[in-house]
Amino acid sequence: MTDDVLPHKRDAESSETIRRQYDELAELAGSLAHEIKNPLSVIHMNIDLLSEELAELDSPMRQRALNKADIVRQQCERMQALLRDFLRFARLREIDLTPGNLNDQIDRVLRAYEAQADQDNVDIKRYLDADLPSIMLHSDTLQSALMNLVKNALEAMGRGGQLVVRTYSTRGGVALELIDDGPGMEDSTVIHMFEPFYSTKTGGSGLGLPTARKIIEAHGGGITVQSEPGRGTRFVLAFPVPRRLS
Repeated sequence: MTDDVLPHKRDAESSETIRRQYDELAELAGSLAHEIKNPLSVIHMNIDLLSEELAELDSPMRQRALNKADIVRQQCERMQALLRDFLRFARLREIDLTPGNLNDQIDRVLRAYEAQADQDNVDIKRYLDADLPSIMLHSDTLQSALMNLVKNALEAMGRGGQLVVRTYSTRGGVALELIDDGPGMEDSTVIHMFEPFYSTKTGGSGLGLPTARKIIEAHGGGITVQSEPGRGTRFVLAFPVPRRLS
């Protein structure tokens, strides 16, 4: 064996070790989160029962006690939502991909948010390439990622704005652009936005965008973002087109 082969072998072995350690850590974290869900559900159920009993009391302390019980309930629900998001993030591994059309996926997501967009006076402009080639995808998980991105865009614009959705062919693949004219983001937010548990939203889990990126990467793709305060935000999702489908 030549000397130039040994470093490649060591790199491959090191990568495999890191991947295995990551898988073990993710599985442990997922199991821990699952174990936390059980006692948390019991706490939530009992605080509901306690609130019902407090409501029947005839005491000047009743309302104060009910308010405290409601705070506990709200925090339980927040923790349950956080655990749900974390389990989705931690358990995402390799997914089974089949041929599909990116236009169909984003169209379903946009239709799901049409009512919210109308209510918020957001105009959705679609420029979907009719000749877009198929890609390998998993419909449910990919739509989950796209829903997170569209939802974030609508929330960023608040009451009024425009969301441009564009698909097109690239060299060796396809791309999807989501461009909103919301308030945009500072560089410090853009740098950290894909980090787990980082969030600028009150009560947010900070796992929506990291999970979306993880899903896109599981499809062999990538996601980039450009944003500037006062000038909106542009997400670009790129996916490969396998030779047998092109």
